[in-house]
Amino acid sequence: MTRNILTLALAAALAIAGCTPKTATLTKSGLDPKDFEAERNGKKTALYTLTNEAGMEVCITNFGGRLVSVMVPDRDGEFKDVILGFDNVKDYFPENNQTDFGASIGRYANRIKDGRFTLDGVEYQLPQNNYGHCLHGGPEGWQYQVYDVLEADSSHLKLEMVSPDGDSGFPGKVTAHVTFTLTEDNKIDIRYDAVTDAPTIINMTNHAYFNLSGDPANHSICEDSLRINAVEFTPVDSTFMTSGEIVTVKGSPMDFTKMTLIGQRIDADYDQLRNGKGYDHNWVLKTNGDDTVPAVELYCPATGILLQEYTDEPGVQVYSGNFLDGTVTGKKGVAYGLRTAICLESQKYPDTPNKPEWPSAVLRPGETYGSHCVFAFSVK
Repeated sequence: MTRNILTLALAAALAIAGCTPKTATLTKSGLDPKDFEAERNGKKTALYTLTNEAGMEVCITNFGGRLVSVMVPDRDGEFKDVILGFDNVKDYFPENNQTDFGASIGRYANRIKDGRFTLDGVEYQLPQNNYGHCLHGGPEGWQYQVYDVLEADSSHLKLEMVSPDGDSGFPGKVTAHVTFTLTEDNKIDIRYDAVTDAPTIINMTNHAYFNLSGDPANHSICEDSLRINAVEFTPVDSTFMTSGEIVTVKGSPMDFTKMTLIGQRIDADYDQLRNGKGYDHNWVLKTNGDDTVPAVELYCPATGILLQEYTDEPGVQVYSGNFLDGTVTGKKGVAYGLRTAICLESQKYPDTPNKPEWPSAVLRPGETYGSHCVFAFSVK
């Protein structure tokens, strides 16, 4: 009896002091950080939350260096989660869902023809996981690995990937970093760097799937408008492989030099749209590596949210969610249907290692690879 009285008295005292045990604190986007606590290949995963004074929130997991949610205000000040993803880290595991949602891709984003390239006279064979080509580093690319967390606070997160020599067939031991910073003016600043102990190739990007309506269950990106700061693109064949050509966008459905409704021409009778099953192409940016000039602008009239992308890379792969088919269920139980998101992947051109006339992706000992991308959010 005495013990029960003491227990009740202690509970009452804690309640008065405001120390009553609390349930799990959810993020603004509704994620439970506990759902991102797991172990994979001996490494622990977790959810990291960045916030700013404007109320923007960015949630990232170190599994694959993935953006999980991005909460930004619309024209009415209501916050929307503008990217696709899952509300449990295990749903990102490849045995459950083979997706690139929000991932930091490496070693090589996009495709390498037949999974082969030659460097300094030595031919290397990589996994062939997409129409006979190597896509996004293969089925065990960095998006399916656990990044180590080097630094983490309320505004930035620095992740590290140590990739051994021979990892998925790539030469050289590579130590790479991805640093996410949330600025006070609602920008997600992403910087990549890497070093190697032997000649290799590297091409990193972020693979966020954007839907600026915050309502992927009911809003297709075909209802949004896009501008790409490019007058040329690299055409592909029916296996999504670049031919080596660089051609003008003029007079074609590939022309986004002005703000254009994405759905306006996406199903046009045009060979590149047939080959890509929609937009899944690399545009040759006119920005000349100037990351202060917008490379891409995406606008959602339903919410007034404008996304501007800045990069020092020579190209951007625009993918219009052509393989989303409703079989993948994401956050809040939403089934992701056809073209419910768009990806804006700043990077070297696809298959650059086999096309020496294109900007090089080679990294050698003593050099430091660097890449910069900014996703800037505002309303209009």
